[in-house]
Amino acid sequence: MSTDSPYTIEAVGEKRYTVVAYDMGIKTATPNHLAQRGVETIVVPANTAYEDILQYKPDGVFISNGPGDPATADTMVGIVRDILAAKYPFFGICFGNQILGRALGMDTYKLKFGHRGINVPVRNQLTGKIDITSQNHGFALKAPEGYDLNSNDAEFATDFGPAQVTHICLNDDTVEGVALRNGMAYSVQYHPESAAGPHDANPLFDQFIELMTEKSPNK
Repeated sequence: MSTDSPYTIEAVGEKRYTVVAYDMGIKTATPNHLAQRGVETIVVPANTAYEDILQYKPDGVFISNGPGDPATADTMVGIVRDILAAKYPFFGICFGNQILGRALGMDTYKLKFGHRGINVPVRNQLTGKIDITSQNHGFALKAPEGYDLNSNDAEFATDFGPAQVTHICLNDDTVEGVALRNGMAYSVQYHPESAAGPHDANPLFDQFIELMTEKSPNK
């Protein structure tokens, strides 16, 4: 499902940032959302070594949606751990959410039926806001043992500092997002880039821009 070689989607208007996007089955809408925000996106094949993306001097790193069992994505999990250790701003969706979760020490499991459709309600645990989302996935992250999903102050320890579950599916209490407490890495299970569906979650791309504005190692 991944590209065979890197390619670039140019920024629309003045270029502000460079993002390396790992293609796990990326949709064209994703780099287009970034391009509209002044981001040049360099799309690289899955499992591209961390050392190889440094040549692009990225301001941030993104991991896309895609098919597959996250429990088998050990190479990508290791790459994300390198990215987190280097303190690059990080954003992931769908498969990228599961990979970030695993990099933070969480487990994954296969859902009985999966989440499919365009009207799935998800609550942001930090703000209380509910988004109507587009989803298409068969695996999910498992909350750490003893984690209180009803608390917006709950956190769990990782090798990169405290982390938290940020989003919950209101249909079945499935974990729908995780983040480091320091804000350097975050991800969601649903599709903020959806074209034929709700656009409630589009501001997640703006959050990535704000994070790079504050934390980019190349600015």
